[in-house]
Amino acid sequence: MGAVEVNGYTIEPGANLLQANLQQANLAGANLTEANMWWAVLYEANLQEATLNGANLIGATLYSANLTGANLTGATLTGATLAEATLTGANLHSANLHSANLQEATLTGANLTEVNLIGANLQEANLTEANFTEANLWWAVLQKATLTGANLTGATLTGATLAGADLMGATLTGANLTGATLAGADLTEANLQGAVLYLANLHSATLTEANFQEAVLHSAHLAEATLTGANLTGANLTGSVADGTTVWPEGVDPVAAGVIFV
Repeated sequence: MGAVEVNGYTIEPGANLLQANLQQANLAGANLTEANMWWAVLYEANLQEATLNGANLIGATLYSANLTGANLTGATLTGATLAEATLTGANLHSANLHSANLQEATLTGANLTEVNLIGANLQEANLTEANFTEANLWWAVLQKATLTGANLTGATLTGATLAGADLMGATLTGANLTGATLAGADLTEANLQGAVLYLANLHSATLTEANFQEAVLHSAHLAEATLTGANLTGANLTGSVADGTTVWPEGVDPVAAGVIFV
C-alpha cells in the first residue's frame, strides 16, 4: 500500500503520527515502517497484515486492535496497551514490549523470539503455539494464560507469575524459571529439560509426564504437586519442599534425592 490519507493523517513509512487519533481506522496492509506513533490512539483499529517494522509505539493504545499477521519486527511498544488485541500469527521478533498490557490478547502462533516482555501483563492471554525462544519475560504476569504447545526454549521467566497457566505440551528447554510462580499450573507433557526452577513455586501444579531431565529444582516448592510419570533423570531436587500429598513418579526416592518434607 502506498501513501494514503486516513483521518487527516498521511499513512506511509516513517510517518509522524505522534498522538494521532486513529481509533477504529482501517489500516489493513498499511506500510508504517519506522513510523513515529508515540501515544497514538489505535483503539479497535484494523492493522491486519500491516508492516510496522521498527515503528515507535511507546504508550500507544491498541486496545482490541486487529494485528493479525502484522509485522512488528523490532518495534518499540514500551508501556503500550494491547489488551484484548488480536495478534494471531503476528511477527514481533526482537520487539520491545517492556511493561506492555496484553491482558486477554490473542497471540496464537505469533513469533515472539528474542522479544522484551519484562514486566508485561499477559494475564489470561491466548499464547497457544506462540514462539518465545530466547524471549525475556522477567517478572511478566502470565496468570491463567494459555501456553499450550508454546515454545519457550531458552526464555527468561525469572520471577514470572504463571499461576493457573496452561502449559500442556509446552517446550521450556533450558528456560530460566528462577523464583517463578507456577502454583496450580498445568505442565502435562511439558519439556523442561535443563530448565532452572530454583525457588520456583509449583504448589498444586500438574506435572504429569513432564520432562525434568537435568533440570534444577533446588529449593522448589512441590507440595500437593502431581509428578506422575515425570522424567526426573539427573534433576537436582536438593532442598525442594514437598508434603505427603505430593505424587512422585514410580521408582523415585524423594528423600534420597534431598527433598524436604513438611
